[in-house]
Amino acid sequence: MNKENIIQQTVEFVQERLKNAESGHDWWHILRVWNNTKLILQTEQADVLVCELTALLHDIADSKFHDGDESLGPRIAGEFLHSVGLDTERIEHVQQIILNMSYKASLGEVVFHSKELEIVQDADRLDAIGAIGIARAFNYGGYKNREIYNPTIPVEENLSKEAYKNTTAPTINHFYEKLLLLKDRMNTQTGKQIADERHRYMEGFLQQFYDEWEGRK
Repeated sequence: MNKENIIQQTVEFVQERLKNAESGHDWWHILRVWNNTKLILQTEQADVLVCELTALLHDIADSKFHDGDESLGPRIAGEFLHSVGLDTERIEHVQQIILNMSYKASLGEVVFHSKELEIVQDADRLDAIGAIGIARAFNYGGYKNREIYNPTIPVEENLSKEAYKNTTAPTINHFYEKLLLLKDRMNTQTGKQIADERHRYMEGFLQQFYDEWEGRK
């Protein structure tokens, strides 16, 4: 089994599969998560191949773009990894991480855990916060034709998994329902350090947003 060859085949597969994806969940998102994963792996001990393959394949069929089907992504990833000759144990590990790493998955019962999941989950969550996280949030809000902000629609705290999946709230509400919560849910030391800075950036953005909304600046 040649690691570099499997990684390259995976890159090509994902690039082709996501060439028409919503731009917050496209190849460039995958590349950023892959780079974040490699950064975190510099200070964490784990199965590098499992981490990198999961980073590359984690959004191969994001359930929110496939009628809520959470089994499709792991299934497609598994079929592809079988085709390139990855061993069964690693394939199953990648599938379990994809099934359990999302924020909405963490709102339900999570029965699987591994160091590799911690690493890729942090890498993915880092791309949901900071400047890029802000851009992705508003891009997705526009994709779903959601309001930017509506002060008459309150933030829903402690959303259940089903409520989170079905929310249609304005994009600003999403900061309080997910993005601002991620800093305290990071697993690795590297993830926590990077998240602190990106979290502060989002807080500054929100203050500026409200100042402009209210005509204070």
